[in-house]
Amino acid sequence: MLEDLNPALFERLSKIDRSKEFFEFLEKPLRKSVRINTLKADLDYVVNRLSGILEEKVPWCGEGYYINTENFSAIPEHQLGVIFSQSSVSMIPPVIMELKPGMLVLDLCASPGAKTTQIAQYMNNEGCVVANDVKIERINMLVSNIQKCGVLIAKITMMDGRRFARFENRFDAVLVDAPCSNLGMIRRSFSHAKSWNIKMSLDLSKLQKELLMTGYRCLKPGGVLVYSTCTFEPLENEEVVDFLLRNSEAEIEKIDLPIKAIEGFTEFEGKSYLGEVRRCLRIHPQMNDTEGFFVAKLRK
Repeated sequence: MLEDLNPALFERLSKIDRSKEFFEFLEKPLRKSVRINTLKADLDYVVNRLSGILEEKVPWCGEGYYINTENFSAIPEHQLGVIFSQSSVSMIPPVIMELKPGMLVLDLCASPGAKTTQIAQYMNNEGCVVANDVKIERINMLVSNIQKCGVLIAKITMMDGRRFARFENRFDAVLVDAPCSNLGMIRRSFSHAKSWNIKMSLDLSKLQKELLMTGYRCLKPGGVLVYSTCTFEPLENEEVVDFLLRNSEAEIEKIDLPIKAIEGFTEFEGKSYLGEVRRCLRIHPQMNDTEGFFVAKLRK
């Protein structure tokens, strides 16, 4: 598969991670994982009921499990929204948002809804989650998953996320799971590698900076802002977080989770980023046998 990478992408990835294991894991099939939806059923009851399907627990998410079945869609608990198919690393953002019942939370780029439903789960269906996305086909997926998971507190909006900038100091917590080049998802689909070019990442970086600044503006003082992507690209990761830190009073916090990760880059291709960017988590596939992921926890 990797021999099919275009030379520019191979060179780019080699600058990001030169290890042999990095490229070996990009070719490995991805382990399937699910999150147990405690809005629908008790955690222990589901674990006992699906003991033949659930395998290793996801260390950084109390409701996350790796599964050993190929025919996932046939499981009644999946059809009923009791378990939800979700990449194990994508469970991280809601875990670190310090969510509580009764909060007003913004999920700025919400579709297909995995993190939205996880946020509502941690809020015990009390409060309000504003779940936004920009296209009707993405809204349709979002609505379907919110209904399937029994989420009762979601208010769905469809608009350019940057328009939320007018709601200053309004939300208790904000998630910006930004649109990205998806290079961390190559294990799931090689199409993400085929579609990449550097202009794509440069254009996305501009949008991501605007979305993150919007999320910060919306946040109440003292609130938590989480930024995440499923790409390895520093232009879309460290560059974006660095931009927020240089143009606001945001503070970046260390993320304390039982997961193997490396610090955010403070230098890449001649660009220097603030030392605080080290507090971001950069997760490469070989570290935990997962997809690639990047996450930062910020506070206003």
